[in-house]
Amino acid sequence: MDMRVAPAQVLLAQPRGFCAGVTRAIGVVEQALAQHGAPVYVFHEIVHNSHVVAALRAQGAVFVNDIHAIPAGALTVFSAHGVAPAIARQARARGLRVVDATCPLVTKVHQHAQRYAAEGRTVLVIGHAGHDEVVGTLGHLADLGATAVLVSSAQAAEQLDLPAHAPLAYVTQTTLSVDDTRDTIATLRRRWPAIVGPALADICYATQNRQAAVRTLVPLVDLVLVVGSANSSNNCRLRELAQQQGLPAWLVDDASQIEPAWLQDARRIGVTAGASTPEALVQQVLARLKALGVPRVHQLPGVTETVSFKPPALST
Repeated sequence: MDMRVAPAQVLLAQPRGFCAGVTRAIGVVEQALAQHGAPVYVFHEIVHNSHVVAALRAQGAVFVNDIHAIPAGALTVFSAHGVAPAIARQARARGLRVVDATCPLVTKVHQHAQRYAAEGRTVLVIGHAGHDEVVGTLGHLADLGATAVLVSSAQAAEQLDLPAHAPLAYVTQTTLSVDDTRDTIATLRRRWPAIVGPALADICYATQNRQAAVRTLVPLVDLVLVVGSANSSNNCRLRELAQQQGLPAWLVDDASQIEPAWLQDARRIGVTAGASTPEALVQQVLARLKALGVPRVHQLPGVTETVSFKPPALST
């Protein structure tokens, strides 16, 4: 039997959940299935959420990590994280009918990186090794024969061995916020004052907004639940932000993962969700908390996001 918590309140972060790029990417797969029928192949997870992937798989989407696993001529969607040009060439060589669901903000990172490379600069890519987006960005630079270096942290930036007057530029993984990259960029600028990089306006709005919402939430609550999958970079960062302030924080894929014992001494419980998490999962978490004796939910004020991206053509 579930343990029930003492009367408490949920404070709900705003904004939370899907960003425009995620909404667009999922819509691409759903529309492709509606127009062309199953199967529709998707190169990598369309977004980093296990429930989204499972729901699309149930509709006939087939997720693969090897372009050669897709039958020749099949309808194929590239994920929101983007792909390297080499992957696009392999897809064309196999006669795949490709719909590119790359987030426009990721495409903008690629464009910045390509422009810096064309200027003869070594491009430093600030991000996490092995992340699908970073792999794609590094692939775009490799395709140009450009010199690119992955920089994972301020410590890594401190240890870089590059000439003092080397022409340098940097770009960042979109699921990192201005705050995430501040120390790394500061280190690079201290060591190489002439380094260039994109304007702050080109940083992903959704990552920044969700982290700002958690910073607002943290002083008001006793613990934080982040709803979303563990392979999502922005979900993990939201949990880390709460933990860095000394709060207990848990990342839960869905309501079933909530342990009632976590809630026993909490008077206020904070709830948020990363940019790849459907709102339905948040509502299920709220229902679970209500069943455990937390009936009151108050949504905090926050930024109202109005960004939307035009979907790519599905003329294949």
